[in-house]
Formats: sequence, C-alpha cells, structure tokens
Amino acid sequence: MTLFERIIARQIPAKILFEDEHVLAFHDIQPQAPVHVLVIPRKPIPRIGEALPDDQALLGHLLLKAAEVARTLGLETSGYRLVINHGRDGGESVPHLHCHLLGKRPMSWPPG
Repeated sequence: MTLFERIIARQIPAKILFEDEHVLAFHDIQPQAPVHVLVIPRKPIPRIGEALPDDQALLGHLLLKAAEVARTLGLETSGYRLVINHGRDGGESVPHLHCHLLGKRPMSWPPG
C-alpha cells in the first residue's frame, strides 16, 4: 500500500478537509505554501500518465473538488495553483495520483 492508500484506510492520520466516495483532500505534512492541500482519488492510479480512458470522470471530479476545496479555504479571490507531478523529474514522491492545491502566497513562474 502507498502512503496515500494507508491514509484512505485510516491507518495513518491526516487532517482531512473533504472526502466523498471518489476523492479525499487533506493538508500536506510538508507544506510548500501557507495552504498546501493534497486531493487524491480513492482509486489507486499511480500517476496521471497511467490513467485510463475509464478514469475520465474521476479525473474531472478530482479537479472540480480541488476547486471546491480552494473556495472553502477562501482562495478564490487571491488565487491558487494546482499541480500534478509525474515521475521523478516531475517531482513525484508518492506513486499515487494526487493534485497539490497551493495558496496564500504569490506563485512564481516558471515553477521549479
């Protein structure tokens, strides 16, 4: 089981902000911004490049829920960034698809 699967199974505690039958959103334990939330699918998809056509609805739900969580955290006016990493060079640290929701600070461009 990945770290995130263990969080889903409640084997590891997390500060959960939102959950439904498809996704879970919780605070990152190593925040890179004043607000740093991870939004993950319950289905264990290793990374975005391994998602299948059957995952299309789930991927849309993931992004819509990330935006909903951002609204509940008051980030809509000031803005926020959503990041999905893929592979080692992309910054992936856990092989379970996840979306980083970052906010409450200015984001630079280009990232990285």
